[in-house]
Amino acid sequence: MAWILLATFGQFLNAVVAIMDKYIVTDERALPRASVYAFYSCLLTGFWVVIYFVGLLPGMAAIGIPQFSNIERPTIQVVGMSFLSGYTLFIALVSMYDALKRAEAVNVMPVVGAISAISSFGLTYWLLDMTLTTNFMMGILVLVLGTLLVAQTLPHHDTVLQVTHSGIFFALHYITMKGLFEETSFDDGFFWSRVGLVLVVLSLLLVPSFLEKVTNQTKLTSRRTGGLVLLAKALAGVAAFLMLKATDWGNVAVVQALDGLKFVMILFITFLLGAVLPNSAAVHDTRPQVVLRQVLYVALIVVGYLILFINW
Repeated sequence: MAWILLATFGQFLNAVVAIMDKYIVTDERALPRASVYAFYSCLLTGFWVVIYFVGLLPGMAAIGIPQFSNIERPTIQVVGMSFLSGYTLFIALVSMYDALKRAEAVNVMPVVGAISAISSFGLTYWLLDMTLTTNFMMGILVLVLGTLLVAQTLPHHDTVLQVTHSGIFFALHYITMKGLFEETSFDDGFFWSRVGLVLVVLSLLLVPSFLEKVTNQTKLTSRRTGGLVLLAKALAGVAAFLMLKATDWGNVAVVQALDGLKFVMILFITFLLGAVLPNSAAVHDTRPQVVLRQVLYVALIVVGYLILFINW
């Protein structure tokens, strides 16, 4: 049950980050290029290896903080999976940020999450030879259905490809990370996956056109936006660590299915703080019939969440 709680708190942080991401990628004064924002997101997320220094403090190992002493010389399998996990995360983020520029977060994120959960379930069964009980499968299906339906509208034709592509590559990322943890250990796998992530995105700077995009966009970015990006990615780093820890301890398909909780929290946050949030980050459709429909779908997500707990 501990890993489900970890994933739940991770999804709360992801909800906050999703709202911040929506503002950043849609504000032309911020970072309008999805690939540039994905570059900085991965780069900053990769530097979360600093958590190993926290592990040097007494008692940190007992609560699951990674330790430098558990890092080993990587095998070719670990190197390969580390680079693959970095590549799949970058690609997933580019497609997601591009979709966020075109539609509201409450419409994009649920579909990405549902596709990721369905893909994770199939890939887990195929690649990792993991199976779930019938009751757990029912909980996952209810969560995925509620996650998909919570969107105010299905993606338009110009975002279908982006959300589908993003969902599949998020699934591939977490499946790769799960395989990496099974190949070695969480402490070792997390360290080398962060190294692989940073090397993957830095290698993109070898492409002149991409380097020019990053350079030009960075020059146009204000200090205020830079600070907002740093805050968003700091929260995203904590969320990623919690989600990967939950993936290590539990089942990757279940962790991805819990993505539906993020949208419950997005709706709750935007409902409470909609008056103070920027227009680009707030939910705009507040018609009674839409709100009622979303409440029903949120209830469906909660039921699926409870099924997982009851059967655990």
